[in-house]
Amino acid sequence: MSITVKTRKTARLLAWGDAVCIALFAIIGLQSHGEPVSLSGIVRNALPILLVWWLVAPFLRTYTRPTWQNLLYTWAIAVSTGVWLRFMVLQKSFDTGYLVFWTVALGATLVLLLAWRALAILLLRRQQARA
Repeated sequence: MSITVKTRKTARLLAWGDAVCIALFAIIGLQSHGEPVSLSGIVRNALPILLVWWLVAPFLRTYTRPTWQNLLYTWAIAVSTGVWLRFMVLQKSFDTGYLVFWTVALGATLVLLLAWRALAILLLRRQQARA
């Protein structure tokens, strides 16, 4: 299957939007815990999830076949593994705090990603209707 320029533009738009949602999750988390919003804080919290996201997205065809199902598979794997990776790198204990953070991360990122993708679909459909 060849990817058209239009499809590549859509894929890039979706990928950037997904990354912004994950970064926004990190920013909201920093603010809710009274920590300063800094580049290092955003990287510390968002990068593990983003790394896993960027690794699994091509295999799950998250952007070459942007379906809700592919998004949900990518989200579940990337957020779960990314949270685990974050705890490993920061040498945090896997106790109740881990489960709470994992649950909050899953819920918050899901809401952000679904809202973004719904908005993207509306915008893309509106753009297609004009063409």
